[in-house]
Amino acid sequence: MSDVAFRPSRRALLAGGSALAAIATTTTSSLAQDNTTIADFSGKSVLITGTSSGFGRLTALHLARLGASVIASMRNLDDGKRAEAVELMQIAEAENLKLSVVEIDVLDEELIATGVAKAEEIAGGALDILINNAGIGLAGPVEINDDDATRLIFETNLFGYLRMARAVLPKMRAQQQGQIFNVSSQLGRILLPNLGMYCATKFGVEAMFETMAYELAPFGIEITIIQPGGYPTKIWENGSRYMDTLLGGASSERLAAYEGHLQMSRGLLNGQYSTDPMDVPLAISEIIAMPAGKRPLRRPVHPNPTATANANAAMTQLQAAILGQGGYSAWHAAVTD
Repeated sequence: MSDVAFRPSRRALLAGGSALAAIATTTTSSLAQDNTTIADFSGKSVLITGTSSGFGRLTALHLARLGASVIASMRNLDDGKRAEAVELMQIAEAENLKLSVVEIDVLDEELIATGVAKAEEIAGGALDILINNAGIGLAGPVEINDDDATRLIFETNLFGYLRMARAVLPKMRAQQQGQIFNVSSQLGRILLPNLGMYCATKFGVEAMFETMAYELAPFGIEITIIQPGGYPTKIWENGSRYMDTLLGGASSERLAAYEGHLQMSRGLLNGQYSTDPMDVPLAISEIIAMPAGKRPLRRPVHPNPTATANANAAMTQLQAAILGQGGYSAWHAAVTD
């Protein structure tokens, strides 16, 4: 990746606005492969959801260490006494990081409104970057997923992302720039039995935010969908708890019918992976460092991204055939190279 500063971006040209300066950065190779890469995100404000553990926590600390002003959000903050929040703030104080913690529950419109308002106050105006990350995992045959479980996973993984985007977009549009990252999954492109509801939410994220990428292009706002493969994070441990609740309400007939599937479902939630979760924050920081207008719509993140990359390529070709000409062509050109 080369440094390209003050070059008119595709989105800026589409909107008729001026070029956005790229973040000053010096790189030796891809951030995802080289931890010696130097990037300075000073002056950048970043709001991240779901920072109590996993990708969210790692990304909050990584971007703060690169100089960004990070607003880490989590639910059930308990007036700042939640252990995970206290630990983050202790690290921030010890390392002199610009890192704040605010309470946001993506299921709660009021907490979203107050949390985003606080984040914008900390940022001194519009946020530069939103990272939609808060999510839950849930395994089991689709038939066994009752209405409560289905609502919870969709409200969190899909509608929660939409609520957060809607909350930050007015000020981003007013400043004619911004970035929204959405942590999806390789299961937003590839289906696995016994993860049907999880796949459905992530397919929804893929569709919703690709559509928004075209719609937001005239405003200079960029969308990137991050597609991790399997990583050892707490989403799987938490998913086991959600599955216990789900099975506790299932009928004996269904439990007996799907006994083999349920054993497989347990295996899907064991979270035993040898991959490094730091791959995700490294990929995100690499993309932030790219020149505005040249950031990818999607980024598979995994040591073996072949299946996801192939699925992306096939869908990219299909979308180009549909959107690459006529009234949508300028929007499509602004989002793809």
